[in-house]
Amino acid sequence: MWLGREQELKTLKQIASSDRAEFLLLYGRRRVGKSELIDRFIKSQFGVRLLAREESEALQLKQFSEVLADHFQDGLLKTNPFTKWDAFFSYLADKSKERVVIALDEFPYLVEANHSLPSLLQYHWDQKLRKTNIFLILCGSSIAMMESLMGSKSPLYGRRTTQALLKPLQFADALPQLGPMRHAVEAYSVFGGTPAYLVEYDRHKDFRHNIRGKIMSPERALYRDVEFVLRQEVREPRSYFSILESIAKGNTKIGHIINDTGLDKGVVAKYLGVLIDLHLVQREVPVTEKSPGKSRRGIYRLSDHFFRFWFRFVYPHMQAIEQGRQDWVMDQVLRPRLDEFVGPIFEQVAREVLQILDRAGRLPFRLIKIGRWWDKDAEIDLIGIGENDNLFCEVKWSDNVDASDLIHKLQEKAAGVGLPGKSHFCVVARSFKKESAGALHLDLKKIEKLFLKV
Repeated sequence: MWLGREQELKTLKQIASSDRAEFLLLYGRRRVGKSELIDRFIKSQFGVRLLAREESEALQLKQFSEVLADHFQDGLLKTNPFTKWDAFFSYLADKSKERVVIALDEFPYLVEANHSLPSLLQYHWDQKLRKTNIFLILCGSSIAMMESLMGSKSPLYGRRTTQALLKPLQFADALPQLGPMRHAVEAYSVFGGTPAYLVEYDRHKDFRHNIRGKIMSPERALYRDVEFVLRQEVREPRSYFSILESIAKGNTKIGHIINDTGLDKGVVAKYLGVLIDLHLVQREVPVTEKSPGKSRRGIYRLSDHFFRFWFRFVYPHMQAIEQGRQDWVMDQVLRPRLDEFVGPIFEQVAREVLQILDRAGRLPFRLIKIGRWWDKDAEIDLIGIGENDNLFCEVKWSDNVDASDLIHKLQEKAAGVGLPGKSHFCVVARSFKKESAGALHLDLKKIEKLFLKV
């Protein structure tokens, strides 16, 4: 199923229309839709995707020979497959007098089989390939490996013409798969923006069926997929699991994570750095901070919604689930905490909505940046900062909200932020029982209409 990615597809087509050789590094977490994007792109081009496997170099080259022989209708190559990478790259150069797309998917597997491959590719790119019309795509799920190829110590440093980190889908792109607005927000909070997870969601079934049947069933793939992904990326998964579970429980400060896990401070700091590099954890600072990287007010959050759900409600209760007690987990653990769990994701949805309004010029001013703010005893869900104006926004995953009361409290908190310029106010909720004059109000009905117009 094709979800979103229209902008990414458009970008690839624009790159392909150039009159020079192109070298793209495309990477992102597993299941995020990289291969599907390449396949969609190649449908509009003359090209082929070569999928690497965890096997010997000789078998890789033989497999690629068979695929390329079929693609170029080359009977000679079919009977005389490549035995060395030099022959492979020379062949691509000879076939690239006209624009051709060659995608090496799961490139890290090829490097594992031959560590000198980046150096070989550097040589052939410098000698021949960059003078052709090839559009070479190196694609990989190992974010650390792919980003290392862009580093100054890599033989391929400076050779790429483009790089793209494919991220999970935003709510606007996932909405068509998820059904009515309220159910869509809850589903997105659980399944997140990873296409391979989203397609498992059945919009024609209720929320309970999807969670119990698709995630909390030991025989289903999603039940252990988080484990699989992590074990592919890290060497000591036990400590990483402890840190991720701690953050999922609400321990967002490094001191709280250390106390909860019992791990050494140096270990926690190191592993958090790895998890940030893998785009599984993000460090967040108040939107008003001048130097985010130096701020001591940073907190840690799980970047992926599905990982957050899994570590919050599945991983700690695997024994009960495998004993067939899914109903207990659903009724006694998940259901009482569902609204609390969905709330932070609804804040992200609200941020998307405000950005849509900003792009359409429907806010009182243009946003420069938007994000959360907190201090010792105060917190504001979203602050949109402009040149001479600021928008203070409260987000409630609740029905029948009294906006006038919230606006009054929000005004008091806004005064403590200390931002110069004119203040505007906004409340986002599932529904309202009372609105406040002069403020922006967004309920689920209005939000849904905005997303449908995008």
